[in-house]
Amino acid sequence: MANLSTGESEFAVSSDTPSAPAKTLLTAEDAAYSKGLKKRHIQMIAVGGAIGTGLFLGAGSRLNTAGPFLVVLYAIAGIFAFIVVRALGELVVYRPTSGSFVSYAREFMGEKGAYVSGWMYFLVWATGGIADITAVAIYTQYWSIFEDVPQWIVALLAMLFVLAINLSAVKYFGETEYWAAMIKVAAIVAFLAIGSFFLVKRDIEAGALTGPQLIADNGGMLPHGLVAAIIVLPGVVFAYAALEMVSIAAGETEEPRKIVPKATNAVVWRIGVFYVGSIALLALLMPWSAYSANESPFVTFMNSVGIPGAGGIMNFVVLAAALSSVNSGLYATGRILRSMAVAGSAPGFTGVMNKRQVPAGAVALTVSCYLIGIVLNYLAPSDAFNIILNFTALGILATWAFVILAHLGYLRGVKSGSVQRASFRLPFAPYSNYVTLVFLLCVYGLLWFDGVPGKATVLAVIPLGLLLWGGWYLVRGKVARTAAEYAPANNSTESQ
Repeated sequence: MANLSTGESEFAVSSDTPSAPAKTLLTAEDAAYSKGLKKRHIQMIAVGGAIGTGLFLGAGSRLNTAGPFLVVLYAIAGIFAFIVVRALGELVVYRPTSGSFVSYAREFMGEKGAYVSGWMYFLVWATGGIADITAVAIYTQYWSIFEDVPQWIVALLAMLFVLAINLSAVKYFGETEYWAAMIKVAAIVAFLAIGSFFLVKRDIEAGALTGPQLIADNGGMLPHGLVAAIIVLPGVVFAYAALEMVSIAAGETEEPRKIVPKATNAVVWRIGVFYVGSIALLALLMPWSAYSANESPFVTFMNSVGIPGAGGIMNFVVLAAALSSVNSGLYATGRILRSMAVAGSAPGFTGVMNKRQVPAGAVALTVSCYLIGIVLNYLAPSDAFNIILNFTALGILATWAFVILAHLGYLRGVKSGSVQRASFRLPFAPYSNYVTLVFLLCVYGLLWFDGVPGKATVLAVIPLGLLLWGGWYLVRGKVARTAAEYAPANNSTESQ
């Protein structure tokens, strides 16, 4: 483990049993939480947690850019998303905690690894939440009653709604996400049924045929070429954000070791049916050029088939999905920030729990970032969503990488005999870990080719890295004191 006084590698993976400070901190970070989430909550969070803005809104612009090849990209990203969530699932079965991958980074990579992974995850939902409340504001424009309502006002109302839920007892969050997931799953199933009917029927409008011939008649799988298609891969990765939610929620439920493996395995068919299946059906039902960034592709299709009110119903569903996504993100960052606050690497107020056993200080910090989104929706309503999308993707890439690295550290502990491996395991590890890290690095490189916003995102790692480096030197003293406070006398100088 990295030692503050010797300056050893910040990301050195330890094969030793966690030190006494780590063990004590690992216990402390889960203190004060209730066990208010039930089995059905966890199951539906797993099934519907990642069905949100990235699929319902982002798929429209990506279909327009990448063409039908988007199906392949979703399948490729889905494979690696499953590897990440399965690795995290194994870690949860090994030791359930609300600190999730940050807690595992602390145990197997040291406190510096936990610090970086935690703040990068905060970046995911500080920016992703802005994307989601922006999406809510965009969706409401579908109805004429909202035409004269400024976009920033709708975004503000959305923010206040999810804030109220997250400051309530966790069981209310669980119920909200349960029913939101039910709505999303029901909508996707309905779309698959209706879309399959028209696919078999072979025509949507007079002369508008569906099926493989539709793709062939509109430029094939790659209408803009392979490079143009591959460039959208970072955005596809964004669509899989929130897969880690079930591991975070595990710390507030009974019997997580029984529930999490089943919930994790559900990711396989969710990716296959909901993501890949939906995109494939969209590509087979309408030309890629019919979809746009300004409207959910599901709404575009429903409006085209002439079913009365279908477009409005689907628009309500995608609006609910966006609210669910930002709600989940606020929940997750609250738990992650509290885990960091306990160790001293986040502001002390983010560890404060309210009387409902919710980390209210951490929730407040994330919401304060959402206010930036309100300003963006006021100043640049047409560009607010795309401005922050790439930065969200950057945070997701970092989060996935830390999950894989923490899992590698855990495997080294298993090999050394200091850790007993869980029965629920990541297939083909550690080779699947290494391949996933290469994939994530390639996706990061692809951001460079996504115009000015993409280049800005790639270059943003420089100031971001400097901020993290400077931040660590500000908090390392507090981290060392916290470790010493929890440690026995003979370990008081040791730090992760």
